[in-house]
Amino acid sequence: MQLRAITLGEGEGPPLILLHGLFGQAQNFASVQKMLAARRRVIALDLRNHGHSPHDARMDYPAMAADVAETLAGEGPFHLLGHSMGGKVAMTLALTQPGRVASLIVADIAPVTYPPAFRPYAEAMQALPLSPGLTRREADAALAAAVPGPGVRGFLLQNLRLDANPPAWRIGLDAIATALPVIEDAPPLPEGARFGGPVLVLGGENSDYIRPEHRVLFLGLFPAARFATLKGAGHWLHAEKPEAFAAAVEGFLK
Repeated sequence: MQLRAITLGEGEGPPLILLHGLFGQAQNFASVQKMLAARRRVIALDLRNHGHSPHDARMDYPAMAADVAETLAGEGPFHLLGHSMGGKVAMTLALTQPGRVASLIVADIAPVTYPPAFRPYAEAMQALPLSPGLTRREADAALAAAVPGPGVRGFLLQNLRLDANPPAWRIGLDAIATALPVIEDAPPLPEGARFGGPVLVLGGENSDYIRPEHRVLFLGLFPAARFATLKGAGHWLHAEKPEAFAAAVEGFLK
């Protein structure tokens, strides 16, 4: 599948590829991408069923990693950064096609199974009455019981096209909802898979997605992995601390 791409910056070296998380899109990296593009070409992708990329019933890590590889078929080895679900996609690509990846940055995710925290969100989104004339305030109120955080509701509602008649979800919501058990699970990896290139595992100080016990697992898959923590940041560390996030990425790439 050819994914929608947003490209900023110039340069002859390997580009930096940005992969967003669940219910996100390339545009989530806008401020970070602009900062990082001062020194290199930076390409942010919409993963399948997200943003403006095509929809498909299949929604697993091998398929999403294959999309990235196909979309970047004309590129040499590239630096690859993935946040949350995008981090699992990035790890899958680095471990299955290591020759395509110059270096890897994994942002606040580990190659493990996580609890089903997003299922209530998906159910509330599917239950939202998409009636003509629906306003953002009404949609926000309808999600409030299942999604108490206003910031998270705003993040989810960026995927709602209120300019359509009737309103519609831009994303492949039903395919995503069906695939949530697969998305929550650890990515399936070939036995003995290793990526020996440079790897930065960057977690948020206030997030529990990366735990101390995950380090052994990371080092088994990525022997050259380095670990860092972004102070004052939670799971959406690139949105909460964009300057510090960009500085950490730039420091690693140097």
